[in-house]
Amino acid sequence: MRVRQIGERFLIRLEPGEEAMASLRAWAMEQNVGFAVLWAIGTMRRAVLGFFDPATMVYRSIPVEEQVEVISMTGNIARGEEDAPIVHAHVVLSRDDGTTVGGHLMEGEVFPMLEVVAVVLPETVRRRPDPAIGLTPWDL
Repeated sequence: MRVRQIGERFLIRLEPGEEAMASLRAWAMEQNVGFAVLWAIGTMRRAVLGFFDPATMVYRSIPVEEQVEVISMTGNIARGEEDAPIVHAHVVLSRDDGTTVGGHLMEGEVFPMLEVVAVVLPETVRRRPDPAIGLTPWDL
């Protein structure tokens, strides 16, 4: 991972073989990020996406076992109950024939790179489990 800070913005370049979600969590922990907005473009050689099923209150897994372009990745980083950073990101991935697949990014192996812009805001936002909806939304 390579990082450059410009004011409250961070330019983060993830390198070949890095796991995107784990790397962003580690960066957020190291920088003591309380809340950040992020977006990214790049490429991955495999990913696991999720689709939240409200009937079962579980994420269905969507494996992507091929080289893909990250057409769009948007999300945020907040803090969980145990004070650990929670990265919540959605992606649209393009296959070599131009078809796309999208969803909640659970895992993504970067290859050859992922360029992330993160804007850190001055206050911490926490996520708390909400059993009624089966998710962990912002505690506003």
